[in-house]
Amino acid sequence: MSPAPSASEQAYLRVKEMILEGDLPAGDMITEGQVSEELSVSRTPIREAFLRLEAEGWLKLFPKRGALVVPIQPNEMEQVFEARQLIETHAVRVVAQDEALTEALSRALADVIEQMTRALADDDVEAFSSLDTEFHLTIVLAAQNDILSDVYRGLRERLRRMTTRSVWHDQSRMERIVADHTELTRIIADRDPDGYSARLLEHMIAAHSTPAQRVFRFPAGGVLPGSPG
Repeated sequence: MSPAPSASEQAYLRVKEMILEGDLPAGDMITEGQVSEELSVSRTPIREAFLRLEAEGWLKLFPKRGALVVPIQPNEMEQVFEARQLIETHAVRVVAQDEALTEALSRALADVIEQMTRALADDDVEAFSSLDTEFHLTIVLAAQNDILSDVYRGLRERLRRMTTRSVWHDQSRMERIVADHTELTRIIADRDPDGYSARLLEHMIAAHSTPAQRVFRFPAGGVLPGSPG
């Protein structure tokens, strides 16, 4: 059995979850005392958690004043989409060079889609959200590049903070995600990295942005600002 996480590790995980879920909104000033009281833990592990979260870019510490939950930057969503597109497409390109890898990945993704379909039928929003993450991470892990996999996990966390909770309570959007994943899996089976790249961007924009963001922040044609083509 693995040892139980330390008080500092538990505090770090809980505060980070509060940031990602929006319970500690971007742009807010928070204090060790405030969070310590809310989580019913002493200030020492909270202080250690704050230092770790500052190193990761989630908080900005101000002596004797507290910590600022780092605001979301104006173009952050576009940048996350672009980075995810590059990493996932690279993974698909690597896998496409090997027929056996392609078949194994296709089977694994089909299994995730089957679980997502059950979660959708059961209206299990939490499971559905987790499986959505698993689907895309499975693709990245298939390339067997640990550094890119770690970078990708960080991108998913950034996107999670920007995605409104209402996304996961929209039945039609969840159905669209399942349909998109099915199509992306078919493209992978066809060993078509370029087709995957274009379709992935369309999927991310539809799944993780609001109608207003799609109109004013993302251009038509599946090309991000500054991207070639």
